[in-house]
Amino acid sequence: MSSTAHSDLPPLDEEREVVNRIRQGDRQAAGILFEWFANGLYRRAILPRLPVPEAAEDVLKDTFRIALERIETFTSHDRSIFFWLRRIAINRAIDVHRARQRQRRAVAHPETTIERTMSRPPPAPDRAPEIEETRVAVDAALKKLNPRYATALRMRLLEDHDREDCALALDITVGNFDVILHRAAKAFRKVYP
Repeated sequence: MSSTAHSDLPPLDEEREVVNRIRQGDRQAAGILFEWFANGLYRRAILPRLPVPEAAEDVLKDTFRIALERIETFTSHDRSIFFWLRRIAINRAIDVHRARQRQRRAVAHPETTIERTMSRPPPAPDRAPEIEETRVAVDAALKKLNPRYATALRMRLLEDHDREDCALALDITVGNFDVILHRAAKAFRKVYP
């Protein structure tokens, strides 16, 4: 497998041909993409951010699954697809790392997790009115949005759920969830005061 240094990326015309074949459902072409880039993504993008080999291997699989789901959205801009795959891998590694940290904290300090889940601590007295105003403005803006957009924003940004959990709750793929979240953020910016 290639280590995917910039000098050993495949020629762009070969990449384009493979991407076109993948878009037509060619499984062999997907295997070529994996062969070209899996090792470099694993060693350079995933493992440094998630130094747990089993979890890093899962992220690598997820990266290619997500890439194949979203292959229609890829545009090369005269750059290797490696950089697009790398962005997917990094985002996924960060999500998994955060989830693992939350899980470790919950196991190490169950009393704080229960307390945080059961009740919110009161805000600092000097910021309470400002926080309440912001909460009211955010709630009002969310009510103006498509309910699906509001749910996506609430789950991912306010409740800090993983992308996978959000996608599962909305009964869609993670790739589709990312699209909905992006559109929801744009719509929110238009209605938030």
